[in-house]
Amino acid sequence: MSHAPVVSPFVDLDRSAWARLRENHPMNLSAEDIARVQGLGDRVDLDEVEEVYLPLSRLLHFYVEATYGLHLATSEFLGERPGRTPFVIGVAGSVAVGKSTTARILQELLSRWPHTPHVELVTTDGFLYPNAELERRGLLQRKGFPESYDRRKLLRFVADVKAGRAEVRAPVYSHLTYDIVPGEKIVVRKPAVLIVEGLNVLQPPRVDAHGRSGLAVSDFFDFSVYVDATVANIREWYVSRFLSLRATAFADPASYFHRYAQLTDEEARETALGIWARINEPNLRDNVQPSRSRATLILTKSANHEVSRIRLRKV
Repeated sequence: MSHAPVVSPFVDLDRSAWARLRENHPMNLSAEDIARVQGLGDRVDLDEVEEVYLPLSRLLHFYVEATYGLHLATSEFLGERPGRTPFVIGVAGSVAVGKSTTARILQELLSRWPHTPHVELVTTDGFLYPNAELERRGLLQRKGFPESYDRRKLLRFVADVKAGRAEVRAPVYSHLTYDIVPGEKIVVRKPAVLIVEGLNVLQPPRVDAHGRSGLAVSDFFDFSVYVDATVANIREWYVSRFLSLRATAFADPASYFHRYAQLTDEEARETALGIWARINEPNLRDNVQPSRSRATLILTKSANHEVSRIRLRKV
C-alpha cells in the first residue's frame, strides 16, 4: 500500500545547502565581536556565523524590505502618510540552548545593513513578575513558565513599539539577584528592528472561559526563530553551564545562587539535574517545545552546539 507524502509547511536544508544562500554577502563580524556576544557554554565561531547567520541576515533583509513595501501599500490604500513600522523578530527556545547568543548575533549583523542601523534587543526576563509577587502567587518554583510573566505588560510593550511610539520602557531583570531591578528601565526609541528573545515568545494566544482568544505577543512578530536541540543535549549543556557558573556568577556574594558556589562537581551536577528535572524540562516539554512549529525558521543544533539543519517556513 502506498502512503501519501507527508506535507510540511517547512523546507528542510542541511548546513551546506543553507550556507550557499549567503551568496556574496560580506562577512562583517570579527572573532572579537563573536566572543563578545556569545553566552557561557555556547561555541560559536566565524564559520558558524558565515554559514548560518549571514544567510539568515540576508533573508531577514529581504523580509524587512518586503514588509515595509506591504505597509506602504496599506498606507497608500488608506490615504495615510506612510511611516516606517518597526520590524519585530522573536527568538525562542529552551534554557541553555543558546537563543540569547543567536539574538545578539542577529542584532550585530542586522545593525550593519544600510536600512536597519538601529536594532534593539529586549529579553522577556524583564517581564517576569518580581519574586515577591511570584511567591505570593505560589509560582516561585515555576519561574519561566508562561504564568510567571506579566503577559499584559509584555504585550503592551511590543504593541507600543510596533505602533511607533517615540519611547517605550521595559523593566530590567538581574540574573545576579534573580529578580526585577526596582526602578530600572530599558528605553526603546523607535528602532528599525526589535528583537524579542525569550522562552515562551511563540506561545499561542490564551483562550478564555467563553472560548474567545486574545492577542499573543507573537501576533506582532514579522519573523521568528526557534533554536532547537534534543532534550538530552540541552540537559547536558544546562548542567555544564551550571558547573561553570560556580566560579563566575555564583561566586559573587550578591548572587541569589551564591550557596552553590562551593559545591563539588558531583554535588553541582546532582543539584543541576534536580533543577532541570523539576523546572526546566517540564517547561520545555509542556510549553516551549510545542511552540516550535509556530516559528518562521528553526535552527537545529547537534551535540557539539553547532547548527546542523535549518527549517524555513515556506507557506
